[in-house]
Amino acid sequence: MISIPLRIVIVDDEAPARSRLRDLLTDCAASLPLEIAGEAASGAQALDMVEKQRADVVLLDIRMPGMDGIETAQHLRKLDHPPVVIFTTAYDAYALKAFEVHAIDYLLKPIRAARLIEALSAARSAVAPKAAALADMRRAPRTSLSSSERGKVTLIPVIDIIYLRAELKYVTVRTRSREYLVEESLTRLEEEFGERFVRAHRSCLVARAAIRGFERGAGDSADGHWEVLLNGCDERIAVSRRQQHIVRDVKR
Repeated sequence: MISIPLRIVIVDDEAPARSRLRDLLTDCAASLPLEIAGEAASGAQALDMVEKQRADVVLLDIRMPGMDGIETAQHLRKLDHPPVVIFTTAYDAYALKAFEVHAIDYLLKPIRAARLIEALSAARSAVAPKAAALADMRRAPRTSLSSSERGKVTLIPVIDIIYLRAELKYVTVRTRSREYLVEESLTRLEEEFGERFVRAHRSCLVARAAIRGFERGAGDSADGHWEVLLNGCDERIAVSRRQQHIVRDVKR
């Protein structure tokens, strides 16, 4: 019986590392049916590549500028057919411990052919890393959120977000150009991006950098209530009584 070749995508920001992995995979092809589906130098390129063509396995470097490997894996999970991820890394005690705790496979650089064959052989019965495991492994806030729409995953740079508003089990993400829906918890987003966003009321986080001022709005009391005025958006976000201290704190 002829096995269907594993389609593999190599992701590493360093060209020599990609070249070495390509050579290793060529050597491994004699022992294991595989084909190289493509190479990417960044997480965004990897997401775009895997979205356009089927990939069974992504060999994913952890240390990349901008979007690192952990964040890339989080976005890859949102594809209709997410690939198995095998991380590649130089020695990193924290990362290795995290992989072992969450039973996520990794290859330690410099990668050996025998270990690569072992990991790829196991990948046929493996699944994509769990969201909770990847979130636990991440040590820095993500550079982007991602939204799934009609089978396509769109990256939303966090720096472009004006506000985040809870809507049932989704969160509405507002940028200058449009709104997106993401399956995230507003509380978790506040924990991750607390330095960038401030809570206006129970269901809304506003980007500190987007705030251009505050005004009194019409209300039941003589004093009315505060509203946040935003750059790049005509909406006014009401400030709850519990959060009115942000008017004083942000205006300083």
